[in-house]
Amino acid sequence: MIEGRLTRLRALRSEDAAHHLRWRNDPQVVRWAAAGDPCFGPVTAEAITLAFDTMLRLGPRESAVFTVEDTADGGVIGMVDYRDLDPYAGVATLGITIGEKEFWGRGHGSEALRLLVGHLFGAFGLNRLELDTWSGNERAMRSFTKLGFREEGRLRSAVLMEGRRYDRVLFGMLREEWPQAGTGDD
Repeated sequence: MIEGRLTRLRALRSEDAAHHLRWRNDPQVVRWAAAGDPCFGPVTAEAITLAFDTMLRLGPRESAVFTVEDTADGGVIGMVDYRDLDPYAGVATLGITIGEKEFWGRGHGSEALRLLVGHLFGAFGLNRLELDTWSGNERAMRSFTKLGFREEGRLRSAVLMEGRRYDRVLFGMLREEWPQAGTGDD
């Protein structure tokens, strides 16, 4: 378990599937988490069951999904993940979804992502972390930048959301750019 002031990250459990099913069938969550990507949702319970069979078997040397809990009451509020971990290059790709809307804009997502970044730079000694969002998700872009990620590029008009085109915005952070590097907090 990785704990912060607002959130804690814990290993995924099979009972978390009910939360994922609800989030991936919520149009607002799908909009902000995946720019309305139909591959993210809506989904069936059977599809979530199949996905969970895979996620529960992930080897942490390559990828992992963590459940995000609110430290105040222990409630499940979202998930963070890393994937495509390349130990030779020292690189991984991150993702985050806060599925419980009452926790949006309150710092829980930023802290959960900060905890994941600290874990990956600390436990795995990685050199580079990357993630992306769509240009309409200004809250995510502000959060990533505040955490120390830098915008590294855009794939122009790569996202179609509600009939309108947006850029896919790519972010990266190097180990030496991590604000907590050298402070003992990573």
